[in-house]
Amino acid sequence: MKIAGIIKSSLIDYPEKASTVIFLGGCNFRCGYCHNPELLHFQDETTQDDAISASGEGINIENLLSFLRSRKRFIDAVCISGGEPTLNRELPLLIGRIKALGLAVKLDTNGSNPKMLTDLLKNGLVDYVAMDIKAPADKYEQVIRNPADLKAIKASAQLLKDAHSQEGFACEFRTTVCKELLSERDIERMLKEYPEAPPWYLQRFHNPGNILDNEGQYSAYPAEEMERLGKRLCVSVR
Repeated sequence: MKIAGIIKSSLIDYPEKASTVIFLGGCNFRCGYCHNPELLHFQDETTQDDAISASGEGINIENLLSFLRSRKRFIDAVCISGGEPTLNRELPLLIGRIKALGLAVKLDTNGSNPKMLTDLLKNGLVDYVAMDIKAPADKYEQVIRNPADLKAIKASAQLLKDAHSQEGFACEFRTTVCKELLSERDIERMLKEYPEAPPWYLQRFHNPGNILDNEGQYSAYPAEEMERLGKRLCVSVR
């Protein structure tokens, strides 16, 4: 197993913690606004093990763990993102080795693998989970541009809702709001489809200059419109 990329230090990816962010390659969604398109087809068979770099061809796990040990004075946690991390069968092993260093672990996921998520929660391997809710049910495949297993996604959402309400587990739902894909009515319907949700964040679309569908039309709502949406729907905005 190799790491596709890394951000050495972040103060925004794990709430109230300084973290290192690692990116695992591969994803079963093809969202046009994805800002990590290079991770979709990352192949860890062709890697260079001598660098900690998001622009390299991969990072060896032993090198990653050595790097994390050297950073323990400066970070509290590791955020595992992607791509979609739960597609990797070795994810529990990786997280176990990170937690053995005394670091908290946050997982970013699209919720498509409830079995993996169940195992991670049951075994206490994750301390925080952020799950993307992409769209209302009838628009899911339009947004992710791939077949959608809505039963799996709703099962993952229910797991997190139960863990949050029953055990106080730290988690969040989040939705990237792109003007061409989600209307105010769509967002309202999403909130009704997932009642009693944990904290839910609307994320304003941002184009860093290299998204998956560079030929498509994607734009952000004005900041003031996002704030109005958040207030009306009682959700937070980023």
